[in-house]
Amino acid sequence: MLTLTAISVMSALPAGSVHSVDMGKKLVMAQKRGETRALCLGVVMVLCAVISYYILGTTILPLYQKSVWTQNVTCQLLETNVRNQEELEGKKVPQYPCLWVTVKAMEQQAMLYYTEDTWDRNQQCSYIPGSLDNYQAAQADVEKVRAKLQELQVFYCFSTTRKNDTRVLYKRPYESQALFSSLFLPTFLLACGLIIIAMVKINQSLSILAAQK
Repeated sequence: MLTLTAISVMSALPAGSVHSVDMGKKLVMAQKRGETRALCLGVVMVLCAVISYYILGTTILPLYQKSVWTQNVTCQLLETNVRNQEELEGKKVPQYPCLWVTVKAMEQQAMLYYTEDTWDRNQQCSYIPGSLDNYQAAQADVEKVRAKLQELQVFYCFSTTRKNDTRVLYKRPYESQALFSSLFLPTFLLACGLIIIAMVKINQSLSILAAQK
């Protein structure tokens, strides 16, 4: 009975009015679907940012805080030498060319290590090549780093705050600039996600106010 009444009312309306009502309903439904998708996108972006912050907070941030290589000093190149295993006083070392670099830093001679990871892995070598399976590729990598240092001669390096420490770093991977670069993407995702959510909520509020008038 109710369906027949609705059909009668719809048939009583002019053809143009029925078409306008249908178009209005379609526009409202399309707007709601768009708002839902935008809201989901914003929530996903915020969640990705939170996960990224958690990963950075449990990996890079502790390494940055625990690092002792915090003092920026000037290094002057003294000697570069590529040694093989036999030249390393008979000690057992990995099968790759060993780059030995000494510099003058803080008025004393010091051994240069490429990164903190180099010191942790092998204290006899200043640089550990990326490819350890191919000796020729490793040798080419070592020679490239050696040539770069010889070209610079004087450069900035990092040392510890300990007295009479004869170690310096060429590159500190966990410095503040690298930390800020790592935080840029999650911060960007968080900001964009919050802006999208805020815009959807404001649009919904404006739609409700317009409907009440």
